Amino acid sequence: MLSDSGSSYAAAATSVLAPIDGISCVDVRVWLRACGCARARGMQSGMDDDDRQLRTDRLVLRRWRDSDRDPFAALNADPEVMEHFPSTLDRAESDAMIDRIDAHIAGSGWGLWAVERACDGAFLGFTGLAVPRFDSHFTPAVEVGWRLARHAWGHGYATEAAHAALDYAFNELALAEVVSFTVPTNVRSRAVMERIGMSRDPAGDFDHPNIPPASPLRRHVLYRFRRG
Repeated sequence: MLSDSGSSYAAAATSVLAPIDGISCVDVRVWLRACGCARARGMQSGMDDDDRQLRTDRLVLRRWRDSDRDPFAALNADPEVMEHFPSTLDRAESDAMIDRIDAHIAGSGWGLWAVERACDGAFLGFTGLAVPRFDSHFTPAVEVGWRLARHAWGHGYATEAAHAALDYAFNELALAEVVSFTVPTNVRSRAVMERIGMSRDPAGDFDHPNIPPASPLRRHVLYRFRRG
């Protein structure tokens, strides 16, 4: 679900992107073991992760702040950013999404981090890891995903941030595999998946259970990255 134009969560814009809403840290540990995780660092409930950041040459992946709410709402209201989602989000839906995402990061130490540009602190969107909240042939799984504002497209930020998220998945969580998925027409997202080394699994393509059968967004392509 990697793309400058959005995320491979091309399913229901709020429900799918609410990362493991209502799932406890103990549940997350169980899911990680099922996904092939040898260990799960930082999984103590209530640990203070306020200072935990992932840094790249140009980006900071961090906890969410109240100052992120306005630019995130603008991003979610942009029809071009949300092209591969069923709908845009209103302000209440966007704020609720931040609350769910950050609550998960507070409890587990990882998730969909806010992304800022290191040189000026500009908020760009999010990138990180989530557990898909639906049943399919490839779940349970951990997905890498992102959603960036339109002004952040075309600079390689999605690729750079996704690499950092994958490094965390394999080096800190010790996952055996990370997946990503999107609609076939989301060419930006698919290009990023390929740039970070993911491989298409044609046999794994699926109909997203949270999308109505008649919707052109129901069919998804599946990408995988297995630890070598």
